[in-house]
Amino acid sequence: MYANHHLPPSRFNPAGLGAAIAINAAVVAALIFAAPHVEKFKPSGPISVFTDPLDIPPPPEPQPQPKTPPAEKIFTPVPPLDLPVKPVDAMDTTDTLPPTPPSSDLIGKAEPLPVPVEPPPPPLPALVEPSIDQRYAADLQPMYPPAERRAGREGSVTIRVLIGVDGRVKEAQQVRATSDDFWRATFDRALAKWRFKPGNRGGVPVEAWRTMTLRFVLKDGM
Repeated sequence: MYANHHLPPSRFNPAGLGAAIAINAAVVAALIFAAPHVEKFKPSGPISVFTDPLDIPPPPEPQPQPKTPPAEKIFTPVPPLDLPVKPVDAMDTTDTLPPTPPSSDLIGKAEPLPVPVEPPPPPLPALVEPSIDQRYAADLQPMYPPAERRAGREGSVTIRVLIGVDGRVKEAQQVRATSDDFWRATFDRALAKWRFKPGNRGGVPVEAWRTMTLRFVLKDGM
């Protein structure tokens, strides 16, 4: 600790400091001036891009065509025809003009086609009316109504019946009757007991109507 007393005291040197600052300033200035200067490019108009065309051979030159000589025109003189000229009043138009067709309303219109007429159907065979089956003839007469018998009254009934293909009565209609008792007795008998030979057309059985009249008569002593 006592050795420092033998060293000479340090002193501040302003000249050396200034020289160091000047050197540093010179180095910085040299670096600034040595840096490249970059300017921004601003185009004054649209940029045109040019590309090199491909190496395409040019088209062959057209070959000259041989000239065709113009066709020779041949004119054939037409001799004049000496035709007799008739005056207009003396011309005969009957030989030159076609005859005038007769006027008709059908000119320009299509005539209607004839409509085929179907032949009428053949007439049906004659109807053979139903007839009484003799096997059941005894069953035709109805029972005499008791009230009419006690009263001593006689009467009659006209009835219209529809006979089926089996010979049975399918329906019965009253035409006229002396009394309701006579009609009821006839109606019940017709539906229950009556049998017929059915009507037919050409031998084929068919349904048919038949009208019948029955009489109620009192016998002596009854």
